[in-house]
Amino acid sequence: MLPIVILVLAQMGTTGDNGALSLAADALTKDLGATTSDIQLANMIYPLVGGSFMIAGGLAGTMIGWRKTFRIGALLAAIGEVALALSPNMFFFIWVGRVLVGLGASFLVPSLLGIIPFIYHGANRTVAFGCIGAASGLAAVLPLILGVVMQLSGMRVTFLVLALYFVGVVVLSMGLPKFDQPSEKSHFDAIGVALAALGFFCVLIGLSSISSWGLIKPMHTAPFALFGISPAIPLIILGIIILIVLVKVEAREEKRYGLVVLPRSFLTTKQVLAGLVANALMFFFMGAQSILMSPYLQLVADWTPIDVGTISIVTGLPTFGLALGIPKLFPKANPRHVIQIGYVAMAIALGIMASSVTIDGANRIGVYLGAFMAGVGAGTVSAHASNVVALAVNDRDASQSGGIQSTMRNVGQALGVALLGAVLIFGISSTLSNEMASNSEIPSSVAEQVSGLTINLGSNKEFEEDISHIQMSDAERTKLVELEAKARFDSTRIAYGVGAVIVLLGLLTTPWIKTLSKESGPSATSGAASGKGAPGKAAPQKAAAQAAPAQKVTAQAPAAQATAGPKAAPPKGGH
Repeated sequence: MLPIVILVLAQMGTTGDNGALSLAADALTKDLGATTSDIQLANMIYPLVGGSFMIAGGLAGTMIGWRKTFRIGALLAAIGEVALALSPNMFFFIWVGRVLVGLGASFLVPSLLGIIPFIYHGANRTVAFGCIGAASGLAAVLPLILGVVMQLSGMRVTFLVLALYFVGVVVLSMGLPKFDQPSEKSHFDAIGVALAALGFFCVLIGLSSISSWGLIKPMHTAPFALFGISPAIPLIILGIIILIVLVKVEAREEKRYGLVVLPRSFLTTKQVLAGLVANALMFFFMGAQSILMSPYLQLVADWTPIDVGTISIVTGLPTFGLALGIPKLFPKANPRHVIQIGYVAMAIALGIMASSVTIDGANRIGVYLGAFMAGVGAGTVSAHASNVVALAVNDRDASQSGGIQSTMRNVGQALGVALLGAVLIFGISSTLSNEMASNSEIPSSVAEQVSGLTINLGSNKEFEEDISHIQMSDAERTKLVELEAKARFDSTRIAYGVGAVIVLLGLLTTPWIKTLSKESGPSATSGAASGKGAPGKAAPQKAAAQAAPAQKVTAQAPAAQATAGPKAAPPKGGH
């Protein structure tokens, strides 16, 4: 029982950190002078760094051991939280504090997913993965507690509390059982790590910068123009090219060394791809909440951190209950159907959230109902998102898959923040410009000056302050504030709608989920790796035969199993 508790607490900490940042939107604006773009980047940089390096974290775990990388990750996260608490400005907050926490997560999260296949087997493994998914729901308690701390003691004390939390995780990690993990020290895939990090970084930075650099025509805030256009799209294209090169390079490196950042089985097995999409969309949805719901409620509707923290409870309870309850109470439920239901619930939640937004605030009943449906969707998807990946590959790749799963979660979250944040901020600016151009009450001289401003998500009062230096009549000022409020309202709803469409597109991948239990094994047609990591071969029959007795291992006795010798080791045919 103790191992899964430790792993759940670690997962809760990484989720709780994102919750703390969502609560800090107002404090960051007042204490550190953050703009909406700064808050967007702060929300994105953690999953960006984590997503870029989590594959490397998963590879490191296979080489030096999951228990070591688990502790390294928790320590880095603790140091990062201290840096956040002591930040003198947003630059330090983003590029030191958030980067350190992201690096910590890149070691911590793959480790907790990598540990599970070694100490839990069969049905117990399914439940263990469900517990990790449920941890995201249980972590809802943290934002409420942190909201109280933030309201009473401020943002800096809140991040220090999180630092102490991660120190506690390090201490508790001494209770993780030892297990027989094969050593993989022959080769560190430095080329793959570098290409993966650079590719994801270019794509996500490009996406997130559309709102501040411009889509095609460069804005005055763009660092430079490339052949007369904004550098955002070229940066995205460069990132995609680098990721394509990564796939080609990894295919060659895997033939030479066996152990690489991106095993071919992850790309050629359709069920693995479906599971990775599920991981990404679940966290894409969370990214949508962090950039659309929390800032709007604090900056426009004037909700307090405690008010926003209560939303996390409404979301967290169904997430926890369903992520843990579905695999436990319905062990024979078809993962494909479960994930499909989750996608639909998530899309409905985004629709409800969109309808709850008002011109100057939000309808509380709609917000809470949307938050509840969000928990239903996230909990349903997380019940099987990780396990469908583990079912489709051999045990070694299943353990290493923690890195790629974590990467997809963080890339999904960063995409949610970057893409929907770009739709929101770019939408407000472009819609306002169009409205001013077509409205005879706004002089062209005023419209030109307003179009040159960087419009942030905020209240009517904040927008009035932004335009206070522009000469205009009171009637024109009133009309301009009205137009901006309408643009803010429309853009927020459109961003929610875009998010719902993207989530529903995930349904197209669910028919790829074929392997429903480990006993059936990765099929020859699935492209799963063999015991030696060679792609395209089925797992040996011997591995399947040895895996069957493991069904009797109980979740309550992993420590005893681990110290009992070879019996605790994963089936030999899986490595």
